[in-house]
Amino acid sequence: MAPVTPPLARQPEPAPRRLSDAVAARPAPAAPPAPSRANLPLQDLPANERFGKIKGAVHDRIIGELGEMANEMDHDAISQRAEEVLDAYLSGRNIDLGRQEREQLLRALLADILGYGPLDALLADDSISDIMVNGPNRVYIERNTKMQRAAVKFDSDQQLMQVIQRIVVGVGRRVDETSPMVDARLPDGSRVNVIIPPLAVKGAAVTIRKFRRDPLQIDDLIGNGTLTREMAEFLQACVNARMNIVVAGGGSSGKTTTLNVLSSFIPGDERIITVEDAAELQLRQIHVINLESRPKNVEGKGGVSIRDLVVNTLRMRPDRIVVGEVRGGEALDMLQAMNTGHDGSLTTVHSNSPKDTISRLETLVLMAGMDLPSRAIREQIASAINVIVQQSRLRDGTRKITYISELTGIEGDQISIQDIFVYKQSGYEDGKVSGALTATGVIPRCMELLVATGQHVPVSHFDPQPGSGFVKAKRIKAVADAAA
Repeated sequence: MAPVTPPLARQPEPAPRRLSDAVAARPAPAAPPAPSRANLPLQDLPANERFGKIKGAVHDRIIGELGEMANEMDHDAISQRAEEVLDAYLSGRNIDLGRQEREQLLRALLADILGYGPLDALLADDSISDIMVNGPNRVYIERNTKMQRAAVKFDSDQQLMQVIQRIVVGVGRRVDETSPMVDARLPDGSRVNVIIPPLAVKGAAVTIRKFRRDPLQIDDLIGNGTLTREMAEFLQACVNARMNIVVAGGGSSGKTTTLNVLSSFIPGDERIITVEDAAELQLRQIHVINLESRPKNVEGKGGVSIRDLVVNTLRMRPDRIVVGEVRGGEALDMLQAMNTGHDGSLTTVHSNSPKDTISRLETLVLMAGMDLPSRAIREQIASAINVIVQQSRLRDGTRKITYISELTGIEGDQISIQDIFVYKQSGYEDGKVSGALTATGVIPRCMELLVATGQHVPVSHFDPQPGSGFVKAKRIKAVADAAA
């Protein structure tokens, strides 16, 4: 029997359509296209974009109008003309800016035309010690030993390059694709390093070590915990006794600041000659001559190296030679100067410990191109240098003199060093390093020289535990040694 097909279920009839449903079913009319941001009136742009567009347009007008005349005009005349062009531009477009925004815009314009653009505000801030530009949009600063991002940026790569050119041209340097690295300085003495593409892949990089208007004194270093009063008095006695001192340390450890402080101990009636890549020492004595090296020109000529200047200082009747940093063959000339009557000289070198300083100096001497045996180099170093001041930047950003060490001669084939003062770190907690600056208990061999030159440093300064009978014990030992 054939299967019976069940009847189809009756489908409900559709409800009659209402007018409102028909209207709702219609596709909504397309919204009119939003006006392009490029076509928006300046008045309707966000404040930061409006600011940038107005500044760029007015800047181009002023530069196009003044051209090379800007270099010959005084600041007041350029400021007045910039204000006139800005007002004419705003009124011609019916742009009404508030008084504060207009003044801010005018300051930014003048910074671009007369100064260093966004860097001007950072350079004027005395709490900032370093400025680091990593391309136009990333600017960092160091404030109170802490690194942080700055709330400024450059409008473009072109603006950054304009500022760079203004910096290097001011000191007779150049930077371009054929010479993409340069050291320079600002009129206030701040040290500048520039590296541009193609070497700097993500845009030009500028590093500025700011120049203090009032250089730090020894009391400032003591107050900052860089060294103790006893260490300071010992170093001052060493400078007065015309000992040769090397300040060693890593980058940004404070070597130049310490060198500047030590140089301040030099008597004012002596003739001091400083030699630097970029002049930044701030000696307050009257009789000071500052020499600065010079790179080669486009043809590869005209360069004057640190070594050339060190050699030339020997013909200038110096009482003291202060070399900002030895980093090449000039180390040999510096050692020879120290060994030939130019005692009391000071310099800095990059190294991580007193022993590393000796090795570093040996390497630098070999860079002079002289085929000297290691023994001869070490004898030069041991007889030339009296004291090494080792400085470090700790994890929390503080700077400490971690060693004051004395060179005592050669034992076997090695230069012997004894530490007089050291920094002993005891811990690191909550982002702060804890530790103490202390004497080692060693009486420096140079004490005889200090006494002979009238520099009376109390023996108690070398007591690692004040009040422990250290001085009495040393006197008993001295009597016993004399009796023997």
